[in-house]
Amino acid sequence: MSEKRVTLAHGVGGKQTAELIQEVFAAHFSNPEFTADDAAVLDMGGRKIAMSTDGFIVSPFEFNGGNIGKLSICGTVNDLSCMGAQPRYLTCSFIIEEGFSLDKLEEIAASMEKTAAEAGVKIVAGDTKVAGKGQVDHIFITTTGIGTLTDGVKVSGAFAKPGDAILVTGDIGRHGCTILLAREDLGIDADIKSDCTPLWQTVESMIHVTKDIHVIRDATRGGVGTVLYEIASESHVGVRLNSEAIPVDPAVRGVCGMLGLDPLYLANEGTMVVIAPKDQAQALLAVLKEGKYSANAAIIGEITDTMPGKVVVTTEIGAETMLPQPGGELLPRIC
Repeated sequence: MSEKRVTLAHGVGGKQTAELIQEVFAAHFSNPEFTADDAAVLDMGGRKIAMSTDGFIVSPFEFNGGNIGKLSICGTVNDLSCMGAQPRYLTCSFIIEEGFSLDKLEEIAASMEKTAAEAGVKIVAGDTKVAGKGQVDHIFITTTGIGTLTDGVKVSGAFAKPGDAILVTGDIGRHGCTILLAREDLGIDADIKSDCTPLWQTVESMIHVTKDIHVIRDATRGGVGTVLYEIASESHVGVRLNSEAIPVDPAVRGVCGMLGLDPLYLANEGTMVVIAPKDQAQALLAVLKEGKYSANAAIIGEITDTMPGKVVVTTEIGAETMLPQPGGELLPRIC
């Protein structure tokens, strides 16, 4: 029998990623605090904090709307925010390829400084390694963050309940589409900008309206579709989406139509999936519509008690179809 090996599909957030985490990492690292959510919630002597870490190897390292530095801050800040935790401190680790431009490195650091200031976090420690030529694709960054949990907020992918409303905080697929167009010589001229943004203020605005929110998830790798399948599995519920309600930028929709891609499986770096009781949904939507980064928020579906673990989409003509379960390598890779 041939030896099993890691493939690119193991790193894109779909079925193979979940299997890798469960069969290798959870099998060896399991403990009461080990989590499937965006960040771990830890009790530090009576004060609850959230902690998260993330690695970034995005190619190209610069894209319309940001660069790997901005992405590294937003990614970890947003993971903390999705647990209802106000981001406080970050550490960062750089692995830099020999010969990398110092001017570009300074641009990346400046972008991190600016984004951290907007997010209200301090970068307090770090590490730098230089790898030989060809051992690294330009630059890799890992960030680790700590945030303080908001009293009364308790969210998890396991807390979705039948009857809950499903919201997205913005239009979907822009980051993944931006990276795809920047990376591939497709000959497509489209004005698409990544939604890469820090989202604590968006979360804060929601919990000022109500703390009765069940799930908040950052729809990064694998997009909204993968996140909804994860939640359906963790909560043992079904998901029904209204395709007409899902906000997609016309340019993103056009590119997806040309390339045969589904926006539901394209990455986001500034859009979250929010699941809350139906009677809270309109109030949450109203405050999101007023936000700096959430004006395109929408209610896109509901949680059901039918077909647990599955995601069903109601089409424009009223028919229902099963959203294919994510598997294999989801394109484009964003990190």
